[in-house]
Amino acid sequence: MPSFVRDILTTLSYEPEARGASRAEGEELLRLDQRLADFTQGQGRRALSIRPSDCTVWDGNPRDVPALTYESCRSLIESIAQEDGNRIPVLIRRSATGTETPYELLVGSRRRFAVDWLNHNGRPEVRLNALVVEMSDEEAFRLADIENREREDITELDRARSYQAAVDRFYGGVQSRMAEALSLSNSQLSRLLSLAQMPDEVVNAFATKGELRVRHSEVLTPLLRRPEQRTRILAAAVAISEEQQRLAASRERMIAAATVLSRLRDSTRTQEVTPSEMPILSNGAAVGRIKAGREGLMLDLQIAADANLEVLMSHVHQAVLSARAQIASEIGDSQDEEG
Repeated sequence: MPSFVRDILTTLSYEPEARGASRAEGEELLRLDQRLADFTQGQGRRALSIRPSDCTVWDGNPRDVPALTYESCRSLIESIAQEDGNRIPVLIRRSATGTETPYELLVGSRRRFAVDWLNHNGRPEVRLNALVVEMSDEEAFRLADIENREREDITELDRARSYQAAVDRFYGGVQSRMAEALSLSNSQLSRLLSLAQMPDEVVNAFATKGELRVRHSEVLTPLLRRPEQRTRILAAAVAISEEQQRLAASRERMIAAATVLSRLRDSTRTQEVTPSEMPILSNGAAVGRIKAGREGLMLDLQIAADANLEVLMSHVHQAVLSARAQIASEIGDSQDEEG
């Protein structure tokens, strides 16, 4: 592994630096970007010029590459177009023998996307400037993590899911080893891994996956561990997701993350038990119905002019007793499930 990459891994802080005024390629210059730019400019090392199609994005990178769009990369595309290429090189390594493309992209997914977009939109001559490095998968993961922690467009969920995959792939399933390698506390890593395990139904309940944060997972994870509460949360999440889709289709304001969290949490609370609507029968014929209301049972009767009131009231009395018994039974079942 080249010494400058080793220096980056050992000396570059993992905590994002305060945003400054310096900008490069249409965005604020990040510390890793600065190190790469300084290396190629200060030491006179020439970057390799390749086509975007010459490299595939390494599958250990946490960025959701398919989610990149022209709109999300507009300023970067414009800057690279003006400079006839990316000033800050991407990092690549040679692919394994027998693979279709000669290189794997380790760092620089947005720059690769931007150059590829330009190639397909009137600028076929623009090439992707890249530095070839040799490093292990674990080292590549750490380097990509350094870069992506500084990016505001990497969602907490994408980062968490990449950590979930990495803990087994690179660290033998030992969270403490991974936490040490990434300069995280065990509790920080545990919270991120809990976020990664959020069910898809819950993820889809939020307007965008970027709105689902670690703080939401901290509220929902303990509730999801209980089967009865999990069932209620998932049912509520599906209903919220369908509502979000309707709002999006009609271009209305979607449900805010705080409201989604509140509704999911509230879905686990014991609901008021009410019996199903029951018919009131007299001599085999339905003469009304009975159901629960907020302050007691509600009766709806249809009394014929020639009805025997004494018999009818006896049947109503029996229907009320049956409804009370059903309420008591459902309350008991609900308490057993909650217990």
